[in-house]
Formats: sequence, structure tokens, C-alpha cells
Amino acid sequence: MKQADIVVIGGGPAGLCAAISAAQSGAGVLIIDKNKNLGGQLIKQTHMFFGSEKQYASTRGIDIPEILMKELDKYREKVEIKTNSTALGLYEDGIITVLEKEDNYYKIEPKAVIVATGAYEKFLSFPNNDLPGIYGAGAVQTLMNVHGVKPGDRVLMVGAGNIGLIVSYQLMQAGVEVKAIIDAAPKIGGYLVHASKIRRMGVPILTSHTVKEAIGQDFLEKAVVWEVDERFNPIPGTEVTFDVDVMCISVGLTPLNELLAMRGCQMKYVPQLSGLVPVRNENYETSVENIFVAGDASGVEEASAAMVEGFLAGLCAAAKIGYKADDFDDRRKDYMNQLNNLRSGPAGSHILMGLEQIRR
Repeated sequence: MKQADIVVIGGGPAGLCAAISAAQSGAGVLIIDKNKNLGGQLIKQTHMFFGSEKQYASTRGIDIPEILMKELDKYREKVEIKTNSTALGLYEDGIITVLEKEDNYYKIEPKAVIVATGAYEKFLSFPNNDLPGIYGAGAVQTLMNVHGVKPGDRVLMVGAGNIGLIVSYQLMQAGVEVKAIIDAAPKIGGYLVHASKIRRMGVPILTSHTVKEAIGQDFLEKAVVWEVDERFNPIPGTEVTFDVDVMCISVGLTPLNELLAMRGCQMKYVPQLSGLVPVRNENYETSVENIFVAGDASGVEEASAAMVEGFLAGLCAAAKIGYKADDFDDRRKDYMNQLNNLRSGPAGSHILMGLEQIRR
């Protein structure tokens, strides 16, 4: 049985920041991540971040993991990292079971846990949606930005949120033709600065449109879309066909928090936070004592907010088990102010509405 002060499950932006904050407070930290490299979705993001300097504004996402790892390295005596490791279970007796590299199974008994498992992509149901050439946006980013592989030559982007708009621009930078971007909503969901850049490059953005079907034998050859009315019902006779070999689905994310539900944390479905999320307090502690959450697992937002939530959760988790930093109050107030600032604009109003429903 392995012992640990704090186990951080997930080495993405929230998990790394949680580990840094907890280690700064003096707690020992064990990071568990299923991937070979830490950084989560950051390793795919070539665009520059918004926010403030504290959230690495004007820094490309792919460069942020190195910054965080250098900070984490300052506390190397306090931090242990287990990559290629999957947390299989979080049990009522507090034990975590882990499978490392498919053959090493072991148990951990921590004093506190921070779940920072992120989110997974939603998908769409339509005829032939399993044809080769139909990807989630995360897969397209992995192909291009991690492995340097073009997913195809002609793309239909489904989803006009920030991810859909940003990935469309990245596709064009890689020499891929984006035929159009469609979205079932009547308005573009992403930042208009991204949408304007796409439109200036000649790409149409068709709102109130969804996929009718994909056409092809061994791979995607065409995509048929049609308009939807105000109740999202398709309108026959409005079909448009695109000659494409790639369809990129970017219709949102769902919090990945099955471990929290397994542990018995109180969960609540909150549409504004993109799905089922744990009830928690302002310190990001769930309804189960010493179980904390941060990042998209607690409600889908931008990576900037996930990092600040990670810093806050790490600080508070460490304090809860006896490692209260001398500057705890100042740091906690600063993290809370950062989150309030990130959520102060129109785009953050729905997040605030969701948070009101899960506070305990």
C-alpha cells in the first residue's frame, strides 16, 4: 500500500497547478496521469491564451506545460509523478487503485485527493457517423499539433464554439481547406474575434444548421447538412452537400468525473456547466471530506479558469490536512479574484449561474 499526502488525478492544466500549489504549501504530492506526457489538452493548443499575465496570457498553450513543469521542479523533493498510469477506482475507505503501464496494479492511501480528470468530447448521431474521416476536434488537434499529420484535404467543421473556430484556423494554417463551419445554434458560440478571423479568410459560418448524413463507402466522401428551426427540428428542402474527406465534430465537452460519483460525492446535473458535476464549496472540496475537484471535471470552462481552480484546490487541500501556508489568506483571495475576473464578462454569466446551483 503506497502512502501519500495528496494525490492529484490528472496532469492537465488544473492538475499541474494543483500540484504546484499544494507543494508550495509543504504537502507531498503524487500526480497520476494516464498519458505519457503531462499537460493534458495544452499540448495540442498552438493558439495564444487570453486572460491576464497570471494565466499566461499571450503564451501559446503548447508552451505552458513547460512553464508549469519548471515551477513544479522547484519542489521535486515533494512531488512524485506517475505517467502511463490510470486511476481505476476511488473507494469509500479512501483507497485509490491504479494500473501503471498495463501490468503494475497497486493501491494508494492518500490524506486528500484532487480530481482533475478534465472532460471528454460530445458526439453527434447521424447516418454513417462512423465513417473513417469523421473525428472529434481533439483527435484533429492531436494529429496536427502533436504528430504533424494532416487529417485530410477538405474539412467540414461542426460547431462554432471557441474550439471549433480555433481548430478551423489551425487547419487552414496546415494547408487544409475548410469548406464551412456549421452550428445548430442560432448564434455563434465562440468569441467573435475568432469568428471574424475565420470569415476574413473566406470561410462561411452557417448557424441554425446541423448534419443530416455522411456519405461514403470506405471513407467520408460527402457531408449533407440542413437548416433547423427555432426548436432544432430539421427543415426539409434546405439540404446542402459538401465535398469533404474530413468532418470535425466540435459540439462541446462533458465533465469526466466518474471517479467522484464512484466515491459517493453528491452530483448534480447543471446544463451551464456542461453536465453532471460534483456539489462543492468555495474551496473546491466536494461533499465527501478531503475530496477536492478542479478544472473541467467541476464544470467545463476555458483552460485559464482550470489553472486558477487548480491553484485554489491545491492550496485548500494542503491546508485541510495540516499544511496551511503562511500566506494562505492572501493566496486564496488572489485566486478567487482571478476567477471572478475571468467570469466577469458576458461569456462567464452562464458559468456563474451554474456555480450557484452546486455550492454547498
